[in-house]
Amino acid sequence: MSQLAYRRVLLKLSGEALMGNEDYGIDPNVLIRLAQEVIEASEAGAQIALVIGGGNIFRGAGLAAGGMDRVTGDHMGMLATVINALAMQDALEKQGGKARVMSALKINDVCEDYIRRRAIRHLEKGRLVIFAAGTGNPFFTTDSGAALRAIEIGADLLLKATKVDGVYDKDPKKYPDAIKLNNLSYDEVIARNLQVMDTAAFALCRDASLPLRIFDMAEPGVLLRILHGEQVGTLVQGRS
Repeated sequence: MSQLAYRRVLLKLSGEALMGNEDYGIDPNVLIRLAQEVIEASEAGAQIALVIGGGNIFRGAGLAAGGMDRVTGDHMGMLATVINALAMQDALEKQGGKARVMSALKINDVCEDYIRRRAIRHLEKGRLVIFAAGTGNPFFTTDSGAALRAIEIGADLLLKATKVDGVYDKDPKKYPDAIKLNNLSYDEVIARNLQVMDTAAFALCRDASLPLRIFDMAEPGVLLRILHGEQVGTLVQGRS
């Protein structure tokens, strides 16, 4: 534990990260690879919690734009995150880990209710905790849910896995001259409208002084490197 720069972290994965090269759903090979990365980091001594989006299955905001009631759509999106959380729990346990899914919605037949003190106790016992169903409320993204849970459990760092290796001043897929920004303050991120996470999530992290690291999860071994203090991706912390 003393060799790690961070003792307790929360890892936010998008639902799309589970798709791999598929058009929909979950790619088992991607799920296994992600689980192996998390298990490796856990065995090194870190306490790890996860939040997984549901965009690979369902997006409530998208359907709401098509006419569905927004609250109904968001509740459907929360259930999609529960599906992903259960899939990740299964993958982690098949790799030898001990995992618990805790839902902000009451679904007692398939997972535990989210109770902050119980979640912390799971982490202290070396269990991997997967927080599902966002905040349990409509109009909040899983990014906001991840920021909230990270603060509640006293995480040292919030990790946001993306498809690029950090934050750039403009879209690196469209602009070859895009410049990577290694360090940013929360105020800079909000002022420049760098949409890696939603503004509410950034504001939560800023007000709680919780550092955020944005990185590319596709690189093998990257999670363990971050936990050992390597400067990977983009670190967001502090105020301007």
